[in-house]
Amino acid sequence: MKFFLDTAEIDDIRELAKSGLIDGVTTNPSLIKKSGRDFVEVIKEISDIVDGPISAETIATDTETMLKEAKKLVGISKNITIKVPMTAEGLKTCKALTDEGIMVNVTLCFSANQALLAAKAGATFISPFVGRLDDIGDDGMDLIEDIRIIYDNYGFDTQILVASIRTVEHVKRSALIGADVATVPPKIIHELYNHPLTDKGLEAFLKDWGETGQTIL
Repeated sequence: MKFFLDTAEIDDIRELAKSGLIDGVTTNPSLIKKSGRDFVEVIKEISDIVDGPISAETIATDTETMLKEAKKLVGISKNITIKVPMTAEGLKTCKALTDEGIMVNVTLCFSANQALLAAKAGATFISPFVGRLDDIGDDGMDLIEDIRIIYDNYGFDTQILVASIRTVEHVKRSALIGADVATVPPKIIHELYNHPLTDKGLEAFLKDWGETGQTIL
């Protein structure tokens, strides 16, 4: 499973990119607002750091304007993925861009039926928001399972990009189900490293090594 970093914070992207774990980046208007930065400048900086797909979201709600915005955004870098909403206009835009060989991420997906439509429109990625489904009492991961079955049934190439990830359990279940991508906030990436037995084991090893009186360097 690929990891995309869900943030617009350049310092976090630069630091985590060094790990070799990051395969791409997703952004959205809320993350740009949080960063306090100019949208186009942020996308340019990210493209200088990350070689994989970088999702940049259109703001218009009609196809004609979305296509104009998309053309400007793909001019920033060859790895820009255009993010469009899961609407009738968004899917028209998706089809037009896909026909031109441009990567498209259909966002704000909350049902298997929506995911089916996005795949038929040729989306490169579908972004189901599992955390927001959890917020209303559903199990967001059930949606990921449904989409995986539907896509496998018909051989769709659209990649399942699990979004709105809130916990390390979301990451684990995404991998178990067979999602293609998890887009993860930096905080969750760091939590994936952690286990109390790892900390305890390292502490014991270092204590025992210290008692040998040896050094490596």
